[in-house]
Amino acid sequence: MRGLGAMKKFQRASALAATILVLTACSGTGQDDDGDSGEDADLTIAVVTHGAPDDAFWTVVQNGAERAGDDLGVAVEYNSSDDVVRQAELIDTAVSQEVDGIVVSMADPDGLREAVTAAVAAGIPVVTINSGLDQSAEYGALTHVGQSETIAGEAAGERFKELGAGKVICVVHEAANIGLQQRCDGATEGFGSEVETLQVDGTDRGTVAETVLAELQSDESADAVLALNADVALGAVQAVQDAGREVTVGTFDLSSDLLAAVEDGSVEFAIDQQPYIQGYLGVQFLYLKGINGNDVGGGQPVYSGPAFVTKENAAEVAEYADNKTR
Repeated sequence: MRGLGAMKKFQRASALAATILVLTACSGTGQDDDGDSGEDADLTIAVVTHGAPDDAFWTVVQNGAERAGDDLGVAVEYNSSDDVVRQAELIDTAVSQEVDGIVVSMADPDGLREAVTAAVAAGIPVVTINSGLDQSAEYGALTHVGQSETIAGEAAGERFKELGAGKVICVVHEAANIGLQQRCDGATEGFGSEVETLQVDGTDRGTVAETVLAELQSDESADAVLALNADVALGAVQAVQDAGREVTVGTFDLSSDLLAAVEDGSVEFAIDQQPYIQGYLGVQFLYLKGINGNDVGGGQPVYSGPAFVTKENAAEVAEYADNKTR
């Protein structure tokens, strides 16, 4: 009898296992037998940023967006221009192509208002990233992915205050970029006294170094420089070396060369807004909207930063920067 009971138990277990396999195969996973999603195969998402050609920062954003496309099985069409008129045209083109969603950075929100609101009016969901947090909801975007430039600036100002700086120069490399001014204004709040703004040509590191050097030579009370991107920070490092005096350099954003400067102490800190996340989540949120009607963020932005990189963790972050994902 014991042998028969064991056989019946085995038969019941086998039947249960077969049932589970059938249910798993028929469950609503949205995947075919080959693992490809059947729901998302036809989605096309346009990503339109204000990055200049070959800009290291925007390469990371693009890599994040394209990785999301690969992971989720959607087509990602990435375009960029540092000319706001051209950027608006790229958005209009995406609308005319009836894409399933648009990810857009808004360094000049006023210049993109018409294009972005027209996309929303056409029924195309929009997610803003990087710049334009304050205007994102107003223009009808689902959410914004990035950091609060004001909060990040405050964190930078507080860090300079902790380091004992007396006067900070905030180096602005894009005159029309509202987010950069917000960083400087935030630094003033965090530092507790006025932070002087210095305009430079951010397209040429040598010119940046010359401009910062001239400022340091004309104002010996300035003992700290806040750069707003990695390449400008490296120009500031050169200026400090040429000036031949103690000046603390901090910056926003990363590159492999910048992280090496953090490791050797030439740059005290870098604030990482994690641009890979901005590209990735921008695409992912529109994917979820497309396949399941989800609105992510609850009307609030999704923060990707700020995260501080210092000598203590620079080597770890550098591994990812070498892969162009940080």
